[in-house]
Amino acid sequence: MTCHFQKSGFLRALIIMLLLLTAGGGEFPVVAAGEATRNDLMAKGQEWYGQGNFEQAAESWTQASADFQQSGDHPNHIQALIFASRALAEIGKNHRAQLLLQTAVQEAQTHNHPHLMAQAMGQIGVLHLKVGEGDSALTILQEALKIARELPDRPLMATLLNDLGNAQVHLANHQAAIAAYTEASILADSLELQSLSIRAMVNASLVEQKTGEIPNATLRLQQAWDKTKALPDSHEKVQTFLTIGRSLRDISQQDTENRASLFTQASEALQDGIHSAKAIGDWKQESYGWGFLADMYEEEGRPREALKLTQLAIRASQQGQAPEALYLWEWKTGRHLKQLGQLDDAVLAYQRAIDTLQPIRQELVARLPKHPTAFRESIGGLFFEMADTLLARTDQLPDGPTRNTLLFQTRDTIENFKAAELQDYFKDDCVEVNQSRIQPIDQVAPQTAIIYPIVFQDRTDILMSLGGTIKRMTIPISAKELIQTIDRFRALLEKRTTHQYLPHAQALYTLLVKPLEPSLNEFNIHTLVFVPDGALRTIPMAALHDGQQFLIQKYAIATTPGLTLTDAHGLDRDQVHLLSIGLTEGVQGFSPLPNVNQEIQDLQNLFGGKTLVDKDFLARNIEREMKQEEFTIVHIASHGKFDKDPQDSYVLTYDQKLTMTQLGQLMGLFQFRQTPLDLLTLSACETAVGDERAALGLAGVAIKSGARSALATLWFINDQASSILVHRFYTQLKQSSLSKAEALQQAQISLLDHAIYRHPGYWAPFLLINNWL
Repeated sequence: MTCHFQKSGFLRALIIMLLLLTAGGGEFPVVAAGEATRNDLMAKGQEWYGQGNFEQAAESWTQASADFQQSGDHPNHIQALIFASRALAEIGKNHRAQLLLQTAVQEAQTHNHPHLMAQAMGQIGVLHLKVGEGDSALTILQEALKIARELPDRPLMATLLNDLGNAQVHLANHQAAIAAYTEASILADSLELQSLSIRAMVNASLVEQKTGEIPNATLRLQQAWDKTKALPDSHEKVQTFLTIGRSLRDISQQDTENRASLFTQASEALQDGIHSAKAIGDWKQESYGWGFLADMYEEEGRPREALKLTQLAIRASQQGQAPEALYLWEWKTGRHLKQLGQLDDAVLAYQRAIDTLQPIRQELVARLPKHPTAFRESIGGLFFEMADTLLARTDQLPDGPTRNTLLFQTRDTIENFKAAELQDYFKDDCVEVNQSRIQPIDQVAPQTAIIYPIVFQDRTDILMSLGGTIKRMTIPISAKELIQTIDRFRALLEKRTTHQYLPHAQALYTLLVKPLEPSLNEFNIHTLVFVPDGALRTIPMAALHDGQQFLIQKYAIATTPGLTLTDAHGLDRDQVHLLSIGLTEGVQGFSPLPNVNQEIQDLQNLFGGKTLVDKDFLARNIEREMKQEEFTIVHIASHGKFDKDPQDSYVLTYDQKLTMTQLGQLMGLFQFRQTPLDLLTLSACETAVGDERAALGLAGVAIKSGARSALATLWFINDQASSILVHRFYTQLKQSSLSKAEALQQAQISLLDHAIYRHPGYWAPFLLINNWL
């Protein structure tokens, strides 16, 4: 939960599907005037909202809106829409709130109600801010404030100034933010709008903390605290107390001279919030109060007191049926128990947190800011803390079945995270669909080692399963150091005129592979399957170097985003049906790929099948072919890019950029057919150096498309080199004795022996993703 900048609501698990109501009806039944007056509905909505019951408030205001519309009362119809949108935004239903507000703006324009139009615009600005669109939020809020000043509507001006301050904070315009908050507070105070005045004061103090103006920030908070005590108990009053308490705690850590006094004040402010929450029966807010108090004791190194307070938070969140709070306190319980050395109990608490999180995860993720690492840095921490605790428990055990069970449980925990992370990237159910048809992969991998790195902040652990056993190696390198080495290696690897990459290739080999060599030799391993984590997704493991040779010269190599995401059925070479697609011409500002013609002709000579080249390479033609025939291999030779946002990832067709979402929809036609798509090849794609999120998209392309395997490139290479490697890969693939991983190994080694293309910058970017058999 985030209390700072008090415009966003608390996380919410319940889902409300609100329809835009017309005179004919909607999802919520319209209450006739004889049963409840429209004014009663509006008042009831305010009551629910003040108590933090946002779904009930939305329902009441939506009913009122429909009634007002039926009676032709346009101003109140518009006002009810605005109120309903506010309640919806508090429970994370931003899209539905936006639709209501757009209707409100249109109605306000049609019926000439500028003050309502400014209100609705202000709320639209707030919604933009909630999803991280600061520039557009600022523009919309400034326009709404301009209308409010012209009216003039002073209460609305005060509200919009506070919201404008929030937008300025998002854009790091700190002095502009303080000015807006100060004006809002003074104006609201003059209008006796005490809640708004206090909110703006608190927000200004938060900015002053950021800018190091600690005395000013402390004074504002103390004044806001005194004013808040005089307000009637309400949801907003509770939120304000909690924000003041957390802010005073933060200041106590900066102002060491007054630390003890500020710590006491912070504790008292949080307790004030708990008492107000009790007074209105707001169990969820009460749980946050106890939880924040527990945080303070944890930071003071007092885990036993923290644990007791967290138990009170759990009890309150259970009473309030608030799973979005409960999972946090179970998570904290695991952390406290781990600090107390009670590892088994800690694991159970972490597991309860994960079990509580899973049904509401997508709802919570929808409220995260649009930042590439938001998912990993927020929800991901739970999974990694549980994994770390499980590994700590294995340190206490000798080799044996119990230890192995815990190591597999550790891997399963990170598997759950990887599946959730990929689902967050693609924003659909392709991951769940894929998992539903997977069998345990360790049971179908003879002479194969599955290498599973887990990158913690202070180290990297590698779990390696082979021969029915699992082993653990710990690499004493911090995540920061590892990422720096990886990024440097990747950047230098693309410089094909130098060998500056080599020291980094050898360093990474020493870290990640050398500790595994005794076991790899003992079990006569031929194939390595990496399940990379984080930055490790951005590099080709094939180019790691032991000082004598590249890793690809010793082992066939594949990569997969997750073991539970890999369909382990082998390729049926007797049933190959190929669709070859490509661009040779330069279109839409992209360079031509003259060797694609020969590449596709070579594939036709090997497997036959259908082709779509240049002017025939159109989305509608791909869809037609997909519907008419059951291809087992789809080969696409065209420019492509994987981006941190899947909507900005694409494959270039003759007339458009086909997004990965669109490509997935086309390829997804195979998901439920008897004949699966065995292989999707994208032979001219690229990802940016250091872009872990883009590499996640590349790793998940097979899953998104419903293919068992994908062959794709981490960066764009010379299309002649690509054509040579692709032809040799497919030539080797036709031999039934070789797996796909071994076919790629032979193709990459053949380029290693090429006079021109021996540099790994040419052959290493080709990755075999998912099924390697």
